[in-house]
Amino acid sequence: MASHSDTLVVFFGATAGANGGKLGSDEREIILLVWQIVDLREKKVGKLHECFVKPDTLEVTDQCKEETELTLDDVVEAEPLDKVLQQFQQSVSSEVKGFGRSSFTLCVNSPLIIRQALHPEASKKNLVLPECFFSFVDVRKEFQKCCPNAGPVQKLTLASMLEYVGLPAVSEQSVGVGEVRSMVQLTLCVLAEPYNHTFSCFETVNYKLDSGTCSKTEPVDSETVIRARGLPWQSSDQDIARFFKGLNIAKGGVALCLNAQGRRNGEALVHFINSEHRDLALERHKHHMGSRYIEVYKATGEEFLKIAGGMSNEVAQFLSKENQVIIRMRGLPFTATPQEVLSFLGPESPVTDDAEGLLFVKYPDGRPTGDAFVVFSCEEYAQNALKKHKQILGKRYIELFRSTAAEVQQVLNRYMSTPLISTLPPSPVMPVPVLTTPSFLPAANSTRDCVRLRGLPYTAGIEDILEFMGEHTVDIKPHGVHMVLNQQGRPSGDAFIQMKSSDKAFMVAQKCHKKTMKDRYVEVFQCSTEEMSIVLMGGTLNRSGLSPPPCKLPCLSPPTAYAAFPAPPAILSEAALYQPPLLAAPRTPVTSHNPAHALAYYPPQPHLYMNMNMNYTAYYPSPPVSPSTVGYFAAPPGAVAAAVAAPPHPATAAMPPVIPQPGALVRMQGLPYSTGVKDILSFFQGYQLQPEAVLILYNFSGQCSGDALITFPSKEIASQAVAERSNASFFGQQIHLTFCN
Repeated sequence: MASHSDTLVVFFGATAGANGGKLGSDEREIILLVWQIVDLREKKVGKLHECFVKPDTLEVTDQCKEETELTLDDVVEAEPLDKVLQQFQQSVSSEVKGFGRSSFTLCVNSPLIIRQALHPEASKKNLVLPECFFSFVDVRKEFQKCCPNAGPVQKLTLASMLEYVGLPAVSEQSVGVGEVRSMVQLTLCVLAEPYNHTFSCFETVNYKLDSGTCSKTEPVDSETVIRARGLPWQSSDQDIARFFKGLNIAKGGVALCLNAQGRRNGEALVHFINSEHRDLALERHKHHMGSRYIEVYKATGEEFLKIAGGMSNEVAQFLSKENQVIIRMRGLPFTATPQEVLSFLGPESPVTDDAEGLLFVKYPDGRPTGDAFVVFSCEEYAQNALKKHKQILGKRYIELFRSTAAEVQQVLNRYMSTPLISTLPPSPVMPVPVLTTPSFLPAANSTRDCVRLRGLPYTAGIEDILEFMGEHTVDIKPHGVHMVLNQQGRPSGDAFIQMKSSDKAFMVAQKCHKKTMKDRYVEVFQCSTEEMSIVLMGGTLNRSGLSPPPCKLPCLSPPTAYAAFPAPPAILSEAALYQPPLLAAPRTPVTSHNPAHALAYYPPQPHLYMNMNMNYTAYYPSPPVSPSTVGYFAAPPGAVAAAVAAPPHPATAAMPPVIPQPGALVRMQGLPYSTGVKDILSFFQGYQLQPEAVLILYNFSGQCSGDALITFPSKEIASQAVAERSNASFFGQQIHLTFCN
């Protein structure tokens, strides 16, 4: 409502569960509404109204009975919420007209009844609230503005405010009636001499989510961001806004997180307009969206910008259209044209600006990914398009989902960006040998005696590849076919083949390039052993060049250095990694006179090639789970941690340490999945820790494993920390601290 309202409706509500400062935190329904009108001009009051509300679940908690003295008998015969709200609207409108006034505004003692109880319940019950419930004044904020010396708003109570202005406390048995009468007395007091206060701090509730874009350079306060986890995979930004109904989300403030395959992972980062709304959002931890409960945690502005921020001109132009409704299409044929997509959507769902309203997602080398975004001018056209879900285009069925501006930016950022190799620390002069190349991957060299097959059918096996090679099969080295799998252990569509010579590899690339395998043409390129080894170890190979693996494991040295490293193999212990090893367990090393070949021995069994769960997501440099966590990428402290935590190898026991190992290493267990380095440093405040002393461990899906390695300056400080902080509470979870040695 506008600031010219000439009538206040002093309003109070109670739920069947927690009330007071925890009102609405337990999702209980409203069972009582009390209100009374105050004429601001004539300083008159109207009749006091008290209405019970019948909840859908006929249950009143003991806490509610104690705080409000209400029982189930009081509400069992009452009207449901929608009927009571109609009575409220009719009664207030009639009284306001009786006073000769034209407008009114709600006045509450706390925003909880409006933001945390009324709006969420109405949203769940699909009730349309009257316009008056989208604007209100908080009597505490108005009083603090009128009497600045009364104290901070958070500590003001009706009793303390009445005492400050010299008014007696209202003696009333009924809690709701007593609060309303107290607020009315306080209002009349501040309206009169000597205060002559004018109510002006009007708060609003957003009618709907305002979609939009944000730049990576746009500042986002970390005190305004939360992470919601456990969302249904088909949730849209509007569904998330509805879950947080009553709280104001900033423009473009919902960012759906994607996993390494570009699919939604059930998480979202939400940016609110201020810290007050963020704190209220945290109170909705484990509230329900349908039948699922949603976890709500604190997050940082940096995390939000890494997911939602973007600088692409193409994306900005695509999202610049007004009143946009965005749909994501997935599974398009790689040869699909804009006209084919428009024909697929049909005349009943016209795309805004025709082909200009289509945005195809491509890899950096220009290859299509099968994803596209479409902009529609209204909800009706978008609904018609969604009816095409899983219909056929060409020979493929197409998936259609609601999308957001933040998701468009996130997908484009991930697909179009090359791996963030610059964020990886430089390798030390003498790297610690953590994992060695298995013997079925040859020593890296630049001889181009290998070929890469790209675009294989996902059902293709080694037999299909040998048939595809035809007469050139005889030139393949023994056990020379390597299938590349993605992070789910499924075929990625790529394979590498070792040929007996570079000439043989050249002939295969010339004769087999774009031959057909199971109705798909396969691209064949000549490459080197070095390039093949890096890709099989998780690196990327594209037209932009060769990139090392993203190194999801701590202190994983670049694969090109493995074969040349002279030290015996050392596999990281469970204490250092606390996650499954990247490679299968090696057998006893074979004795060799050449130190360059003193590597872990892997028998050349074909099934090992098929079971390698390598990271082949070339265009996903970081996971969406916790982008701002410092410990995600390999770092020098990881090398120290691994060296301290791993048992010494007999062959290296007598050797001097490669890297000095000052201090003591402690493992931290039981961390929440959203933990960051700053959280751990705050937990150990006073123990002289630096950010580089913290190493958070992650599993293969990029999520926090719940463990971290902490390097303390000395054993004495570490012992003190273990004694004082073990089993302490960390964001509601109990933390265990143990020495790694």
